[in-house]
Amino acid sequence: MREMSQAFASAVDLVARADPELIEIVQLSLQVSVSAVSIAALIGIPAGAALAVFRFPGRRGLVVTVNAMMGLPPVVVGLCVYLLLSRSGPLGGWGILFTAPAMIVAQTILIAPIVTALSRAVIEDLWLELSEQLRSLGVGTARAVLTLIREARYRLLTAVLAGFGRAIAEVGAVLIVGGNIAHHTRVMTTAIALETSKGNLALALGLGVILIAVSLLVNALVYLTSGIARRYSGA
Repeated sequence: MREMSQAFASAVDLVARADPELIEIVQLSLQVSVSAVSIAALIGIPAGAALAVFRFPGRRGLVVTVNAMMGLPPVVVGLCVYLLLSRSGPLGGWGILFTAPAMIVAQTILIAPIVTALSRAVIEDLWLELSEQLRSLGVGTARAVLTLIREARYRLLTAVLAGFGRAIAEVGAVLIVGGNIAHHTRVMTTAIALETSKGNLALALGLGVILIAVSLLVNALVYLTSGIARRYSGA
């Protein structure tokens, strides 16, 4: 018990004095996750909106597939990305394996289905409400997609934040493609796993405290944006 108290006190001290190693790990974690979420949003929001509005053969199967991909196992995604980016893989020429860009690729693959599926659900509900009005105004389907995205922007932000929450807490895929290399690809989740196995509980706890704080902040933002979306919809 005394050892745990000392470790926690040391962790608080590391956070309070902004330990350089800790800050470096946190900054890389945020850089990778924010980059992955941004790319996933650019892909997922338009794709989700298109699935919600357009009707075409195979649409239902595609919707089911996207929903199923929300539960992709991170280690399997990491393995697939590793095989693609390895020297003998089709994308080995990129030379990005065991780098931050490789981690961003893996996280984007994990997050994009989440953003796509949640965006489709949001846009589809709004489309049911506004479709007749938009058609009566002569708005074409492609333009309607852009209009719906703009109208649902607060609710779509909730989908993006949900993707970020998944990204920042992810460990399996980034460990495989990043290699957990100190000062290069070590993020909060992989560092916590490593430092715990080494017995360096102070750094592991310090990173854990920050990770929990980030997760709480994301959940608070999701709650607030959901409330804004509800008020906006009722206005």
